[in-house]
Amino acid sequence: MSTFTLDKVHSGISFQVKHMMIAKAKGEFKDFDVKVEGDIDNLEALKVDVTVNAASIDTNNEDRDGHLRSADFFDVENFETIKIQGDSIKKVSDGEYELTAQVTIKDVTKTEKFTVEFNGTSKNPMDGSTVTGFDVEGKLNREDYGLTWNAPLETGGVLVGKEVKLSGNFEFIVE
Repeated sequence: MSTFTLDKVHSGISFQVKHMMIAKAKGEFKDFDVKVEGDIDNLEALKVDVTVNAASIDTNNEDRDGHLRSADFFDVENFETIKIQGDSIKKVSDGEYELTAQVTIKDVTKTEKFTVEFNGTSKNPMDGSTVTGFDVEGKLNREDYGLTWNAPLETGGVLVGKEVKLSGNFEFIVE
């Protein structure tokens, strides 16, 4: 059994969504925790549990961040966290896995699939510790989770796209 300690300085969770049908709005969540349990030599048996502080959303625009925290979107006063709990991990090819997980946003839980790239392990030259890294990507429909606010555009279409692309990069100290 390995102990995984998240290195938050070398980890991040970001997202992007279509804006005005022609561009992408990007952002990140600044406060999150990723718990991994299991054996580094048996990735398909790892248990993964992610908790994201929804109020930590940051798009580099205070007005937009305030709107995203409001009841129109994440309603952070009533729903403080976003949860992702892994159900299973399946090897797809060398270094690539598929994570099936239960995603909960605003008390709505749906099954989603994520692509996980295992980046191997390395020795940290600063302290000799063993580190490992994973890149995770996925897509979800925000409307499935009650994030349905939108505005029609005069030229057709809507202000905010339905599909949200998620991306995470995680580094762990493994003992």
